[in-house]
Amino acid sequence: RFVRFSHIVEALLGCQIFSWRDLPSSYVGWQTVIHAGRVHTACLNGRWQIIVFVAPIVAHRRVRLVNAENKLIAMLPRADRISLLAVCETYELKLSVTVCEPHTPTRYVYFPMSGFISIVTLIDGHAGVEVGMVGSEGMVGAELALGVLASPTRALVQGGGLAHRIPANAFKRELADSAALRKLLGRYLYVRMSQLAASAACLRFHLIRPRLARWLLMSQDRAQSNHFHVTQEFLAYMLGVRRVGITSAASSLQRSGLIEYHRGEIAVTDRGGLELASCQCYAAERRAYAKLLG
Repeated sequence: RFVRFSHIVEALLGCQIFSWRDLPSSYVGWQTVIHAGRVHTACLNGRWQIIVFVAPIVAHRRVRLVNAENKLIAMLPRADRISLLAVCETYELKLSVTVCEPHTPTRYVYFPMSGFISIVTLIDGHAGVEVGMVGSEGMVGAELALGVLASPTRALVQGGGLAHRIPANAFKRELADSAALRKLLGRYLYVRMSQLAASAACLRFHLIRPRLARWLLMSQDRAQSNHFHVTQEFLAYMLGVRRVGITSAASSLQRSGLIEYHRGEIAVTDRGGLELASCQCYAAERRAYAKLLG
């Protein structure tokens, strides 16, 4: 809906709208206003020119203006981006919730804006091991772009936040109508393949300490914070090792002054040092993403 007057927008949203000059520069662009159990995504194009899309919120929070964006959606041409956002709903990613089970029909796709999701492979009934991680740089459910209706992996929320969620059928219609979306997801799937290959080699050849450093860096990137909560049991599950190995590796990183760890609370205190302690897989994955997706 395209409107030109502030009072119309205020009536639509039920909250005050300011001119772009009254907003911090970080708030000019695509924004999400969460109000009265609904999500309003808007683009401030000028003083009172605002494009507004209204979608139901699945689990609402306090009213606030957040600078939340998914990088894949942001890469789409304007018309394709608007069309995709029109079928989105905002979904709360809750810690430890499974949003996708292996070999079951994909019901929704997820484009995280904040928070992040672990991609876990299960073998012979065991707990499984993490083979990928998805945050605001990616999506869950990309297999639909290949015409495949189920994922071979589990998707488990590792860091709470918000995501754009789209029903599978609606997403397939967007794929059919948008060549730009199909091309973008083709490139993204290549990056995911690269991540899966790196994870397999990392699991086989690298020691626990550099693997843990890599995992912490990947989590920090997606949490967009130096502090996050994770237990040793969960780390052991993600890395496919025994808890004693995590204890030893975390203690070593802490003695080196790279992290602080206490009762499940981790703080990255020396990112540069942590990058040096990490295996080369972390830097290689970042280069692959930058090369293909910018």
